[in-house]
Amino acid sequence: MGDFYLQYEYHITSGQLLFAMLGMGVTLRPEAFMGVMRAPLGFALGLLSVLILSPSLAIATGMAFGLEAGIATGLVLVAAVPGGTMSNILVYFAKADVPLSIALTAVATTGCLITTPIVLQVFAGSVIEGEVRMPGARIALEILFFLLIPLAVGMLIGRRYDAHRDSIARVFIRTSLGLIALIVVGSGSAGRIDPAQQTGVVVLAVVVFSFALFGVGFVLLRLAGLSASEAVAAGIETSYRNISLALLLKASLWPAQKGVPDPFADQVFFVVLFYGAVALITALPPLFIHRRVAEE
Repeated sequence: MGDFYLQYEYHITSGQLLFAMLGMGVTLRPEAFMGVMRAPLGFALGLLSVLILSPSLAIATGMAFGLEAGIATGLVLVAAVPGGTMSNILVYFAKADVPLSIALTAVATTGCLITTPIVLQVFAGSVIEGEVRMPGARIALEILFFLLIPLAVGMLIGRRYDAHRDSIARVFIRTSLGLIALIVVGSGSAGRIDPAQQTGVVVLAVVVFSFALFGVGFVLLRLAGLSASEAVAAGIETSYRNISLALLLKASLWPAQKGVPDPFADQVFFVVLFYGAVALITALPPLFIHRRVAEE
């Protein structure tokens, strides 16, 4: 199993991103992009968080905890990708501003064709020793073919089969989750991921980073005078990242090779997977608190 995964890691990770974005596209309607006009300040601050504040927090976290280069790079990678496909569902259950969440997800996902390579290029050099040359053109092409085109195709499928959006999206998303499970099992079998090898400081740093990302989105919007509903939506959107895209970029930039130990790449991989779990936990307290307030 481990050898199979190492041989096909890139294909598996690109496939799980493709299915995730097909599922997201099926659930999106073109009107989602127009939601930006309804809350331009919330969108502007959310985009600012993705481009500058999130990677800055990643760097600050790495410095504060004295993290190794691989762990710190994993945080930067997580900060460089846009919001994840689950963020809209979490905002919905929180009874927060769903249109704002969808607008942020849709536009940030489209814009990451340009923003993600730039963020990685600018911030990665702060945590990796020596000269860093991120293949911006290749990253942009991967985002185009495995993220944006499937997103557009999913939207077309959703428009064509409007009455069956939920069922079709469920098939795509479950397929993506199945491939993520394969990634976890395959990596474990190949010895590429071992939580026991990570210190408590590393675990704490990832948790602190996740909660800090939510806090940035929430506090900024509240200070700007926006409602709690908008702030919760932006906070969840800021902290819940597109882990599927992060996994693809890790496989592309630092691919696993059979018989070749790579502690740096393994640390990056661990942070991406672990952050995906932590981000969900981060979203739960504000979700339940705001939902309870909204119901009252």
